[in-house]
Amino acid sequence: MHDYRMGYEYYKEACEKFGLEPINFHYYILNLSQEQLDAYNYRATENRGNYEFAIS
Repeated sequence: MHDYRMGYEYYKEACEKFGLEPINFHYYILNLSQEQLDAYNYRATENRGNYEFAIS
């Protein structure tokens, strides 16, 4: 979820830069594409593997 929050913060900054009102976090999450969700899941899986390796 931390990565989603980081993405949302980047989105909000881009909106502010162009004078747009950002949607709230809930709608941001609901509107992520399948490609974005797949990329997040891939990254989370990689990080989990690194975590398991680090604690063994």
